[in-house]
Amino acid sequence: MNLKKLFESNDRLLIKLIYKLFLSIGIIDPFQYLRKMYKCVIYLFFVITLPGFGQAFHMELKLTPAVGETIYLAQYYLGNIYAKDTLQLDHSGYGVFKADSLLPQGLYKIYLDQDHHFDILLGSDQQFRIKNNFFQTETMQVEGSEETAAFIEYTVFLKKLKNEDTSLRDSMEFSGKEEREALEAELAGLTEKLHDYWDQIQSDLPGSFLARFVQANYIPVLDVSTLPEEVRSNDTLLFQAQFQYQQEHFWDHFDYTDERFLYTPFFKNRVETWFTKVLFQNYDSVKKPVIRLIEEVRPNKQIFQFVTSYFLNSSINSSIMGMDALFVDLARKYYLSGDAYWVTEETLSQIRDNVRFIENNLIGALAPDLTLEGFDGEYYHLHQVDAKYTLVLVYEPGCSHCNDFVPDLYSAVYQPFKEKGLEVFAIYSMDNKEEWGEFLTKHKLFDWINVWDEHHASRFKILYDARKTPGVYVLDENKTIVAKGLSVEQLKFFLEQMMNEEGEG
Repeated sequence: MNLKKLFESNDRLLIKLIYKLFLSIGIIDPFQYLRKMYKCVIYLFFVITLPGFGQAFHMELKLTPAVGETIYLAQYYLGNIYAKDTLQLDHSGYGVFKADSLLPQGLYKIYLDQDHHFDILLGSDQQFRIKNNFFQTETMQVEGSEETAAFIEYTVFLKKLKNEDTSLRDSMEFSGKEEREALEAELAGLTEKLHDYWDQIQSDLPGSFLARFVQANYIPVLDVSTLPEEVRSNDTLLFQAQFQYQQEHFWDHFDYTDERFLYTPFFKNRVETWFTKVLFQNYDSVKKPVIRLIEEVRPNKQIFQFVTSYFLNSSINSSIMGMDALFVDLARKYYLSGDAYWVTEETLSQIRDNVRFIENNLIGALAPDLTLEGFDGEYYHLHQVDAKYTLVLVYEPGCSHCNDFVPDLYSAVYQPFKEKGLEVFAIYSMDNKEEWGEFLTKHKLFDWINVWDEHHASRFKILYDARKTPGVYVLDENKTIVAKGLSVEQLKFFLEQMMNEEGEG
């Protein structure tokens, strides 16, 4: 910058005013002052922008066994692996993966082919070098990232530990009692070694993702020796204690609000295990924990999207009777409310339809009343059926499954239980009375309450979800829905259980 040229410009009047201003505030040499200010501005520019240059991903590779080959950088995400980037190594096996910004912290894979690959962990330091003369972690050298280097050392340690474990277990197969006890003690010692290693990583790299990553593998197990003798000696009480302990401590070392765990192989599996195995499998037991977890991760959009979508899909596809109620809850709370920002209008329409067909026939709800015309022309009210248990059956003769299910239901369920208080409210779902009559005659079903809705005015297809036939619902004497969607064998077992319990009571 030439400051003299500034004063040689045509704006002399303005310059004189500026000069006088400098003098008025005590600056004797304006030229020297401006030079210093200029240098200061340049210095500040570099100081302010310099950290920005460090906020980038830069990984140098030197893989001598892959000279001239194309190498993939793959990313773990929710249990799957996706290609993130590619590069071709030069004649010495050198290449650089880079990006203008940091990559999400998590687990990545350097991949040549199915026989040549290895995992690395990306932490906060993402400018580093990897050198390897083989595709083996034991020979890998990492410079520039303490966290990535520590992960490689950890994988080598795990491999050695696994080999020791295998060797000890093989020896146990051919050992005597005393030797076996000694080997079992050595096996327990391996677990202690692993936990000590985790603690060491936590001490060496506190607050790092690697420290969280290794600790997340630990799921506490109840120390049975701390329980009272009456609990330890009773299998039922012991199981309950262990089950309760697992529910309370399953997430102790796994922070499911940490987005970095999305970029690992086990976030999805951990959520699935918790939902399907740790929580007691019925609607009343899972509802509160599931919604609590969703609310806790809500601030993180990616985790919020995954867990909400996962629980919605799992509940609608669950084989556990009554879990569709969770689907309705989640659909209303997060999707129909507009909170599920990721959902398309097409998907939202499907969810809305599912809610409409499910919300009126949930387990524990009062069954929707129906007044339908019988085959004999009389009208029958569902809620006026006087029976201990009532089966609401929706079927159509043209359905191949119905042609097997309905006769089996009559012989295997209705006949054994009709004298014990069972009634069947059988709804023919189509509008061809001749076809209906032929079906009733063929299978001798006239001792059921046979009804239809020729003009579909009652909305029974929505109220009792007749999208798939046959559909069957079990109502108690108060017309509360106590079971639905059961096979003939399941219906028989369910009614036997219910009748026996009532008989014992």
